[in-house]
Amino acid sequence: MQKLYRDHAIVLRTHPLGEADRIITLLTRRHGKVRAVAKGVRRTGSRFGARLEPFGLIDVQLHTGRTLHTVTQVVTIETFAEGISSDYARYTAASAMLETTDRLTDEVVDPNAQQFLLLVGALRTAAAGRIPPSLVLDAFLLRTLAHAGWAPDLRTCALCGAEGPHHAYDVAAGGLVCSACRRPGAVAVRQGAIEHMIYLLAGDWESTLRADATIQLEASRLIADSITWHLERGVRALHYVER
Repeated sequence: MQKLYRDHAIVLRTHPLGEADRIITLLTRRHGKVRAVAKGVRRTGSRFGARLEPFGLIDVQLHTGRTLHTVTQVVTIETFAEGISSDYARYTAASAMLETTDRLTDEVVDPNAQQFLLLVGALRTAAAGRIPPSLVLDAFLLRTLAHAGWAPDLRTCALCGAEGPHHAYDVAAGGLVCSACRRPGAVAVRQGAIEHMIYLLAGDWESTLRADATIQLEASRLIADSITWHLERGVRALHYVER
């Protein structure tokens, strides 16, 4: 990697370093996940402190280091913080998106930038406030699973491939299972919840908005269980999301 480079990035999280600096975790478009030091950013009058907060889409210049890179320049492209932070439901949903991305994204180059674009689109939709935040989050989580190669089987049996409809969901198996393949731990699921998940994965907001609250909640639990299974521990921010 060259010593000095620029990229578009989303700020995933920050934490203090020393008295005046911060370590910034970024998801970049072309360089994957990057951890960088922003020097002096906690001092009053820092020239780019406010631009390095979570939920911001930025154009950042970085200097390559052995373990941590260094932020040398930042330009705000689009900020989603105002629309997200002004509403508790949007804030908790968006926080769960950032935490999930941080946990699932390896520090490697992602040539197709799909996860970056997925996160930008989800944050933009959440900030606009036209779609309920819980639906935006569930769609994001399902698409993230798909991008990671863990898309749940929602039309065929995850174990034998038999065509559905099936009425049991096995998180460990990777989706729906038929009656012959159903194992202890698989949970009964209504067809409406499965169809809702299919619409979420496809980004069909018109259809997802028609689902009643119980169907949405049932699907949300299955999605959260799937994320937890693949991460091997839960996403803390999901506990605060309003359903």
